[in-house]
Amino acid sequence: MSTYNALLIDTENYVKGLFKQHNQSNLVFHNLEHTESVVERVREIASHYQLPDKELLELSIAAWFHDTGHLMADPAGHEEKSVQLMEAFLNSRTDDEELATNIANLIRITKFPPVPQSLPEMIICDADTYHFGLDDFKQTNKAMKKELVLRNMNTLVMDWEHNSLELLEKHQFYTAYCIELLQKGKEKNIRRLHKKIGSLEGKNVSHTLIPATEDKEEANKRKNSFVARGIQTMLRLTSENHVELSNMADGKASILISVNAIIISVILSVLIRRIEVDTHLTIPTFIFLASSLATIIIAIMATRPKVSTGNFSREDILNKSTNLLFFGNFYKTKVNEYQWAMNTMMRDPDYLYSSLIMDIHQLGVVLARKYKLIRLAYTVFMIGLFISVLAFMLAIMMHTPQQPVINSTVSPYS
Repeated sequence: MSTYNALLIDTENYVKGLFKQHNQSNLVFHNLEHTESVVERVREIASHYQLPDKELLELSIAAWFHDTGHLMADPAGHEEKSVQLMEAFLNSRTDDEELATNIANLIRITKFPPVPQSLPEMIICDADTYHFGLDDFKQTNKAMKKELVLRNMNTLVMDWEHNSLELLEKHQFYTAYCIELLQKGKEKNIRRLHKKIGSLEGKNVSHTLIPATEDKEEANKRKNSFVARGIQTMLRLTSENHVELSNMADGKASILISVNAIIISVILSVLIRRIEVDTHLTIPTFIFLASSLATIIIAIMATRPKVSTGNFSREDILNKSTNLLFFGNFYKTKVNEYQWAMNTMMRDPDYLYSSLIMDIHQLGVVLARKYKLIRLAYTVFMIGLFISVLAFMLAIMMHTPQQPVINSTVSPYS
């Protein structure tokens, strides 16, 4: 622990020395103050999850170095330059290659858009964008704009409000801690940007608008509301109908299994014993037994559940390629991962509605398989019952009972 503390102190002094040595007046946002803020946020989030000392050390060093590349490189390649500076520093302090590799990965994961996999990666991504959910986002956003102008990146500043809004809407917090703490603040900042953009474009509704315009806007809102409710009702009813049909299919399969199980038990307990005496009933009995057994097997296959992997990756969520509404896709995942995935889906209406549609489609596929097998089971049962009864009738009609032979005895008088 003392070694870790010494290394952290050396890191802090070294990074502060870098900012002092390469004093860039154009770094209005990516400055030492921002770096210190990210380090503080990393410790705040990590303490909530009670990370081990080594992971906390890796996160802290990565936070100190993650923006040092801005001192010597363009924004597009600053992460790799930050990694180089970090590796040069660590090589002079320790020979722990694993430590340097882990920290390098943490620095690289901050490149937008990030795809963090582990908890430390999620923590540093959230710490780096912590200000998105704070009230002072307006000030930090202005500082970022000013920095781009000072660094002669004027093309990036064009239509700045729209770009900032797009950034916030595409951004997401990854840890449950930051989602709960900062998500509402970020949504508030999004609303502020919407309002500002509307004001700049002359689209904000003022008190001078005539009532007819207000009525038209209210009518459009009501129409959109009705459409949204109609879609939600349609999806809910369709899903409920599919579930009800699935229950009906399971009920039909249960009836087949119960009836044929009784038939088999009767055959095994009664008819099998009669075969030794009435051998002509052997073939009909086995036909009846085989058809009942085949019916039970097919009915069981119709109700037999399919086991899924139960896992999903963050790439699946970001690519919107998994259905979180089906338990088979998430039952093996941890609670915090599932919470993050569900929050991500609920913030994206397209993903949410596509998941509902995907769920209905999957229910339909399962239903089609169930009803196909149940129909086959009923067909087998019907044909088997008919053939068995016919075979019993033919066997009984064609059977000639043997007459008992009476042995004659010799008369004592002969």
